[in-house]
Amino acid sequence: MEKIVINGANKLHGEVKISGAKNAAVAIIPAVVLSDGVCRIENIPNIMDVNLIAKILQEMGAKVQRPNKTTLEIDPRGIKNPVATYDLVRHMRASSYLLGALLGKFSRAEVALPGGCDFGVRPVDQHLKGFAVLGAKHIVEGGMIKVKADKLVGGHIYLDVVSVGATVNIMLAAVKAEGRTTIENAAKEPHIVDLANFLNSMGADVRGAGTDVIKVNGVKRLNSTTYSIIPDQIEAGTYMAAVASAGGNVLIQNVIPKHLESITAKLREMGVIIEEYDDSIRVIKDKRLKRCNVKTMPHPGFPTDMQPQIAAILTMADGTSIVNEAVWDNRFRYVEELRRMGAEISVDGKLAVIEGVEQLEGAPVKATDLRAGAAMIVAALGAKGTTQIEDIRHIERGYEDVVEKFRAIGADIRRVYSNDPAVQTA
Repeated sequence: MEKIVINGANKLHGEVKISGAKNAAVAIIPAVVLSDGVCRIENIPNIMDVNLIAKILQEMGAKVQRPNKTTLEIDPRGIKNPVATYDLVRHMRASSYLLGALLGKFSRAEVALPGGCDFGVRPVDQHLKGFAVLGAKHIVEGGMIKVKADKLVGGHIYLDVVSVGATVNIMLAAVKAEGRTTIENAAKEPHIVDLANFLNSMGADVRGAGTDVIKVNGVKRLNSTTYSIIPDQIEAGTYMAAVASAGGNVLIQNVIPKHLESITAKLREMGVIIEEYDDSIRVIKDKRLKRCNVKTMPHPGFPTDMQPQIAAILTMADGTSIVNEAVWDNRFRYVEELRRMGAEISVDGKLAVIEGVEQLEGAPVKATDLRAGAAMIVAALGAKGTTQIEDIRHIERGYEDVVEKFRAIGADIRRVYSNDPAVQTA
């Protein structure tokens, strides 16, 4: 078993380059199914979730090649059977996007109930509601979601809750449906806009992405394309939080500063200096952080995927902070791990009250999910002593070359096997 071992309290300096957006990649790769030709996707992050979804398409019959580390070429024309079994999809949540893509392509799909991070029930009822408006019926049988339509026809869909997953799936199902599909109360995240831009580059007619009303005018066919994915706002935010934890001065490159506005605002409120440029930001932290309150919200609010990382640095801020998780249930499972490091946190439902301490202490901890794992790294970088992080497979689902990137900006971080003598004596 591999672990990440961090000796904390070393200030970070230098430059780090952000990879392509995980959340965009895992929506855009399934969307390739809709194409009638080869698609070349650039700025792909080399992470486990991307490799998994590419492997799923390959095992379904697509030809997948990787000309270089950051590029995938996918020919979906070999996919004849719109079925993704449990063995294929059990490790990742975003495999549910295959439902919309396969339904849009074949007017039917069978996809196993997916896996991924487990922090509460993530129902697909809004996805299925959208499919029903388009004319598809569904059953859940033997752990498989099965949807089928005689013909997909556009319609008007109002989402009861803002759902990124439902917005993505309905867009994918609607691009080749007959007529216009209108999605109201749609998610507005940057990766929704990126997916729409990718679909349009293939010849789709998707309008309004980034607003709460998306209109999809169905087209007959989608063509080959070459497309570059946006930078990952959550990876960028994680490195911003890391500098806020450890201190230092780091230039974060390959970012879209506008996508980081909610994160930037909170860090500035805490006393972090952030300078914005065209495609980079500089993060400087030279004094103890101030307390602040954070509430997660759909975009453009503070992202739920940054909640554990911001909580990690608030444990060392001066004063009492409150974190309100308004998106997912059960996303505070990492709190017990931070307590091992000396954090003073109490949780009541969706609220966490954090009493800042002067400094955390290194301890053995585990990554309970992807972003919680990132929070353990953030906390460990600011802690005194050595932290060992187990279950790092969660972290590698969403962060490319995480050890190498942190080492390049001065972190004392390494990946080791659990039987390595350095771990036994750390």
